[in-house]
Amino acid sequence: MTAPLLANDPTATPPAPVDRITVVVRRSFGDRVFHLSARAAGTLTLALMVLVFYFLLNASKTFFKVESFSKFMTDQAWVPDEANAGVGSLLFNTILVSFLGVIMAFPFALAAALYVSEYAPRRLRRSLTLLLDLLAAVPSIVFGIWGFFFLMPRQRHLSIWLSHELSFVPIFKVTDGQYADSPFIVGTVLALMIIPIAASVMREVFSQAPPVEREGALALGGTRWGMIRSVVLPFGRGGIIGGMMLALGRALGETIAVTMLVSVVFTRSTHILHQGSNTISALIALDWGEASPIARSALMAAGLVLFVITLLVNVVASMITSRTRSGSLTEI
Repeated sequence: MTAPLLANDPTATPPAPVDRITVVVRRSFGDRVFHLSARAAGTLTLALMVLVFYFLLNASKTFFKVESFSKFMTDQAWVPDEANAGVGSLLFNTILVSFLGVIMAFPFALAAALYVSEYAPRRLRRSLTLLLDLLAAVPSIVFGIWGFFFLMPRQRHLSIWLSHELSFVPIFKVTDGQYADSPFIVGTVLALMIIPIAASVMREVFSQAPPVEREGALALGGTRWGMIRSVVLPFGRGGIIGGMMLALGRALGETIAVTMLVSVVFTRSTHILHQGSNTISALIALDWGEASPIARSALMAAGLVLFVITLLVNVVASMITSRTRSGSLTEI
């Protein structure tokens, strides 16, 4: 029997080299067209974003010649014709009402997505999916009209009850007895607008949970809720985060509905039931028509800040979802 060759044996004969196998993939004409089209679309999207950023930056230069960027980010007053304008209060209120909308929308969006993907009868599942997609396409002005004429008078009673029963919580404290046009009402309308968007993304990801893992959890004696908790929700974490981040981006940039509901103020306040609020997008819509050249430049600067904030939200969402199992399936 021949002894095995040792690695440190100088007399050992090295093994013959193995020829490398080169695999050549020949794409069809349709594949090449699709590959080039997808690359061109991605490149065009990035180019458009760069152009929008350059346009906003160039249009805001006029105002930044008379006021510094740091002062613009911290000031609460908005008198651009006197070189005294800032987005300190606007940015705070924009983030406040957006987060209120996201917080109120999250449980309803998650419940709707789970019901459609896991609990709804098969004969209704397709109809409910189409209904969610249609609700996501409802124009924002419809929500604004509904919120102004229907929701605001009725939600005022809820605001009064919250201020009386929960006044020991600072955010529910009201000092002047005015409840209309509050961030709470604006956040509620935003929540109703973004529920279909978030629910559609979550439902799509939940439906792609591995069937083998689903069946395995049920075969081991788990209940349907146990299977959802141990398989569907962990798998769909990327969809949950992606859907809510997409909804947050929609809420940050919402204009028409917010414009119809807010009373314009330029102060920072955490009292969500107190009358008065404002957002960057609403300010641009309200002031653009009668703005002077320097005021329009200031509005462009405010739009630049909103553009960067929205872009950062989407970048952070992409970084988070890419680390989850369903991250590659989540569109944000």
